[in-house]
Amino acid sequence: MVPIEYLLKFIHEDAPFGDVTSEAVIPAGMKVKAVIIAKQNGIIAGVEEAKALFEHFGVKAEVKKRDGEDVKKGDVILELEGNARLILLVERTALNIMGRMSGIATEVKRLTERVKAMNPKVRIAGTRKTLLKPLDKRAILIGGGEPHRFSLSDAILIKDNHLALVPLKDAIRRAKEFSIYKVVEVEVETLEDALKAARAGADVVMLDNMTPREIAETVEALRREGLRDRVKIEVSGGITPENITEYAKLDIDVISLGYLTHSVRNFDVSLEIIGKA
Repeated sequence: MVPIEYLLKFIHEDAPFGDVTSEAVIPAGMKVKAVIIAKQNGIIAGVEEAKALFEHFGVKAEVKKRDGEDVKKGDVILELEGNARLILLVERTALNIMGRMSGIATEVKRLTERVKAMNPKVRIAGTRKTLLKPLDKRAILIGGGEPHRFSLSDAILIKDNHLALVPLKDAIRRAKEFSIYKVVEVEVETLEDALKAARAGADVVMLDNMTPREIAETVEALRREGLRDRVKIEVSGGITPENITEYAKLDIDVISLGYLTHSVRNFDVSLEIIGKA
């Protein structure tokens, strides 16, 4: 679960001086029962985060659908009981978190199933194209995908702007000398650079913005030189839900998509007050 300290920042942002509407309208001691329900079909995520927020404010939260479960429209996800003002204080933040995380998890699951049907060994991964990494990376995991790097500290990924300053072979050599524990990945855009990266000892070669045909030719060239089994092959750039199966059928290991987090479609969830407690 994402740490409560991180989640509380959203509450403080949403109500820096309290919820003036509820404080003005709702009696201070009123106790109510409420439910959070799914308004569409999909994979639910963010339940533990929502539960933690409600419980932090003294609201009893009973989980009916756990993170990663399939839900149908109308399913109850959480049952709540407690102070009405506090339930309404947390409401929008909890729904925003669940909506975003469930949207990501649902799409990851959908794409993973499509890809696995074509090539069981290929994994779907996210990227760092998000400012909500703790939530988004966990949502990707819940959906069955690979989170990729959480931060710049996790692994070495040599990209085009690094290679504009340091030659490819030197960059890989320096990366290997820097740490024996960090995976070294290199982003390349040509067959020739993919071969150079593999020969120089890269652990992962990312084929960026290459067509399926170019990727197939690159993989075959790596195989001819006995290098294919020495590296993991990641493909990225220009990959969409519409064309992903064209990449999945290739001899690759990972497909990474910034789309999973920078273009997420929110999952519809709703909180409904069902009566006084």
